[in-house]
Amino acid sequence: MNWREALNALHERGEAGVLITVAAARGHTPREAGAKMLVTADQTWDSVGGGNLEATAVERAHALLATGATTPDLLTLRLTDRAANDHGRQCCGGEVTLLLEPMPARAHVAVFGVGHVGLELARILSRLPLHLHLVDSRAAQLTPERLSVLSDAAATLHVHHSPIPEMILHDLPAGTHLLIMTHDHAEDAALIDAALRRPQMSCSQMSRPEMGFVGLIGSAAKWTRFQAQLRELGHPPAALARVTTPIGLPDLIRGPLRKHPAVIALAVAAQLLPLIQAAPALQPLPTAPERTP
Repeated sequence: MNWREALNALHERGEAGVLITVAAARGHTPREAGAKMLVTADQTWDSVGGGNLEATAVERAHALLATGATTPDLLTLRLTDRAANDHGRQCCGGEVTLLLEPMPARAHVAVFGVGHVGLELARILSRLPLHLHLVDSRAAQLTPERLSVLSDAAATLHVHHSPIPEMILHDLPAGTHLLIMTHDHAEDAALIDAALRRPQMSCSQMSRPEMGFVGLIGSAAKWTRFQAQLRELGHPPAALARVTTPIGLPDLIRGPLRKHPAVIALAVAAQLLPLIQAAPALQPLPTAPERTP
């Protein structure tokens, strides 16, 4: 796989990477201007010249990934025996300027329950550059005709029909934000239970839950009942505290239109937006059947 193919694959999976380009090459250099390579946290594709030049560039790319950088960076290296180096000597005699362009990870958001509110929420979220998973146990909610309102989506759509929606959780990459709003409180409870059972994942700098935001639509009374059930299933208080309910920015859910699906959807999308924009690098999306309306 070359860098171009790898970049397309990263884009589809929602993984972060850094594209490195030889922006300028002066004198004798191992690669010409325009040469490129792609770097992720644990892989590289193609080359910008090998040796200290490339190792230093990869090291800088890893630093950009670790800090979640979004702005390009320039790196100029001299290839002489007098130049500082950390990864071996290159004495080609020239000088290379590299452009490092971060390719941020695209967030994954899963909407469980594509009813009135779920579809309105999908319409809003589909305008953003992310992976949007629409999950429902009712096939009628996921027909191409019903989802035709998403035909011009900027998001990559993944449509999942499953009689047991919590099974889809196993196919979602780590860090996916979950919005649970099905037509059936039993389904909602099963989804919360399954989401909280996914183990902690370890990152290079911190440990975080496998799932991102876990939001549940409904009243305080509904959550009180759910908490009692979840405690009986063995979930500790710290796990229950990961669930946000009710969802949606409270200041937006006011007035005579507070129960309108579009208003609720807008409030939920606004609550989720800061998390989407701070999307971490995600695990690869497993291969699974999908269809795009």
